[in-house]
Amino acid sequence: MSSDTPPARIAPAAAGVEAAAPDTHGGAPDLLGRRSRRALGWGFFASELSVLFRRRRTWAMLAALAAIPILIAVAIRVTDGGDGRGPAFLDRITQNGLFVGMTALVVSIPLFLPLTVGVVAGDSIAGEANTGTLRYLLVSPVGRIRLLVVKYAAAAVFCLTATVTVSLAGILIGIALFPVGPVTLLSGDSVSVGESLLRSLLIAVYVTLGLVGLSAIGLFISTLTDAPVGAMAATVVISIVSQVLGQLSQTEWLHPWLFSYYWLDFADLLRQPIEWSSFGGNALLQLGYVAVFGALAYGRFASKDVLS
Repeated sequence: MSSDTPPARIAPAAAGVEAAAPDTHGGAPDLLGRRSRRALGWGFFASELSVLFRRRRTWAMLAALAAIPILIAVAIRVTDGGDGRGPAFLDRITQNGLFVGMTALVVSIPLFLPLTVGVVAGDSIAGEANTGTLRYLLVSPVGRIRLLVVKYAAAAVFCLTATVTVSLAGILIGIALFPVGPVTLLSGDSVSVGESLLRSLLIAVYVTLGLVGLSAIGLFISTLTDAPVGAMAATVVISIVSQVLGQLSQTEWLHPWLFSYYWLDFADLLRQPIEWSSFGGNALLQLGYVAVFGALAYGRFASKDVLS
């Protein structure tokens, strides 16, 4: 077993075996056993998060994401605002540092966030198979469905963590280098700093929702191979292909079905009142991808030989 996957991660499952012993006294169904199985699920999920966030690779990716808003803020500060060209919200940073986080998200969404999510999702099953720990996880009473759900849930938590990292780093460096005050929305209305921070949180949730469909695709690809690098690369390539197709007028009929279709539409959250249509459309589209590719992942994983 590799050092990247410590033996401690199997402990919750082993503990569940003892706790779920049959009731020797007969009578009602074993309530203790049901509780232990629920505890096994949460314990396994906590163990998976612990493994994920103890990896140096995970922290290196988060550090790289945090560096994006810092580089943007420093560049704007040094050049005194530049010539006004660049990504959305860039020209507003010098007036209000809270726009650093939003600009950083616009920069990160096309490549950097999908890249990190692809690494985590693509490694979810293939990484365990490659290191030989997958068979030990399935020997314990985890079950293939529970394993897939836990792996996907951990990838979704990473999506949120990655997005919040970019946004929070942008807010902090923006406060440090630029003036901060009431934010003028795209609709022309002004909101307080507190409400603007709340909207920044909503934007982070919106971007996270946009990435959960990609996570489901990565999970499915991860069940197809024992080579984690291949699964990671394939997931990232698919995210790039989706965005390229979204820019071609010849495939306009396909655009609303692409998981990247709503990725940059969080500007609707910067209007007064908030326009929720893109938020709802994004959530519904990603739910469809999760359902389809989650089912495909289970169909493949349920018949996969991992004990040979």
